[in-house]
Amino acid sequence: MKEDIKGFSIVLFDGTCNYCKSKVNFIIKWNKKKNIRYASLQSKAGLYLIEEYKVSPLLDTLIFIENNKANIYSTAVLKIAKHLNFPINLSYVFIIIPPFIRDAIYKWIAKNRYKLKGKSDACVIHPKEVKQLFIEE
Repeated sequence: MKEDIKGFSIVLFDGTCNYCKSKVNFIIKWNKKKNIRYASLQSKAGLYLIEEYKVSPLLDTLIFIENNKANIYSTAVLKIAKHLNFPINLSYVFIIIPPFIRDAIYKWIAKNRYKLKGKSDACVIHPKEVKQLFIEE
């Protein structure tokens, strides 16, 4: 599997969370370079990557793997933003805000994400050109 994802940054997200899935769709829309791959935290690939990068599976966060480093909470979101097209990429400037402030906001949203958009066990059926961005396993 490592060869399949070599050279790509990876977003690991909660596959049961509608809010999280909507954010993944947002990233896909704004990442015109298509240099990010995606896997749900619950998938075999997600579980493998959590173990590989020694990230606690109990964390309430999406995970962004880039340059062999796992980023969590607000840092993950801002590093993802850096890969997105203008004007979204400008939000990376918020990296200057101390992490304890950014992460407090992130954790509040994460704690309330099911209230915001609900939960679902259903998979989204993506068109072929989007489906190839997901790590299947």
